[in-house]
Parts: sequence; structure tokens; C-alpha cells
Amino acid sequence: MTPEENNARTLEIMRKAPVIPVLVVEDAATASPLAKALVAGGLPVLEVTLRTPAALDAIRAMAEVPGGIVGAGTVLSAADVAAAKAAGATFAVSPGATPALLEACAAADLPLLAGAVTASEVMALLERGYQTGKFFPAGSSGGAAALKGLGAPLPQMTFCPTGGVSPGNAADYLKLANVACVGGSWVAPKDMVAAGDWAGIEALARDAAGL
Repeated sequence: MTPEENNARTLEIMRKAPVIPVLVVEDAATASPLAKALVAGGLPVLEVTLRTPAALDAIRAMAEVPGGIVGAGTVLSAADVAAAKAAGATFAVSPGATPALLEACAAADLPLLAGAVTASEVMALLERGYQTGKFFPAGSSGGAAALKGLGAPLPQMTFCPTGGVSPGNAADYLKLANVACVGGSWVAPKDMVAAGDWAGIEALARDAAGL
């Protein structure tokens, strides 16, 4: 997969909905009903972070949900790329970018949203031909104002800001010309997942989809 193909495929994913749920799944048994609730609420793109032992099983379960587009988050290495791809992930998200990670995703034909938060990091991605990325951690890195500032000299890059994004500030990001969507965990609160409140999560997703 070339960087140009990566750009086209990630941008298509980013434009499916204004919010990509960032999911830390502790129990794989909740994965399928969680995915169904989010998709029903209008959020088809799901990022399952590789932070728990249940993550890969969760990706496998969510990949079976009609209408869902499931990716792996916190992808840090070539081993993560291989495991995510084998589990059924159709894209990857990383907090940063290394040459080895970019090469592994390209070789595996797995679209990657690589993290970049400084002008130098964005320029490094652009130098390699990548024009889509994750702005992380957004909240502690200057928020929407910082992202707007990057957009002036580097308008080629389109972002999905994640980290500290909430219903209260999501609109500030989404109105920026260099933002296609945001990533957030508020649409799947841990207590609601644990309680199996799928109707409540669907309602949160519907609200987020309307941003």
C-alpha cells in the first residue's frame, strides 16, 4: 500500500461519521452488543485500543457486526500490526509514527492514522507522503487552537484529534478546515458498558453523530 492509497482509505474512514469511538474493552463478551449499539446510533467506525487482554477478541467480535468498520488503536509495533490484521481490523491508529510502523502497515495493507502533534512530526509524515493523521494528545497539546495554528502552514494534513475531546469541545475541533472527525471515549462510558445499557449508549452515539 502506497502513502497515497493510505491517504485515500483513511480519509474515507474518517468521513464516515464526525466521531470515532475510542474503546477500551475489558470483557470481550460486551464487544458485539457495544458495537451494535454504536453502529445503530450512527457511529460505524470503531477504534478498539490494544490496551487490554480482551482487545483482539473484541476486534474479532466487532468485525462480525453488520455495518461496523473496526480498527485497532494503540498500535505500536509490527507485531501489533500483524495481530490486529489477523483479528479482523480494517485500519490502525497509533499515538505516534516510526519508520518501522509505517512500513509494517504498508506491507500489511492496513491503513494507518499515525499520530503527530508538532509541526516537525507533521512535516515528517508529509515528507513520506502521508496526509492524514491523529492529533494526540489533543487536549494537553493546545487543543483546537493549536490544531488551527498547524493548519495555516501545513494545510495538506487532515486530522482526527483524540485525547481530551468531549461533547463540550468536539464542535470546536470539527469546525476546523483540517479536521475530518474526532476520536472520543465519552460515547461508551465504562459504567454503562458494565451495566449493559446498550440503549443508553446508542442514544449517546446518536447525539455524537449529530455533531
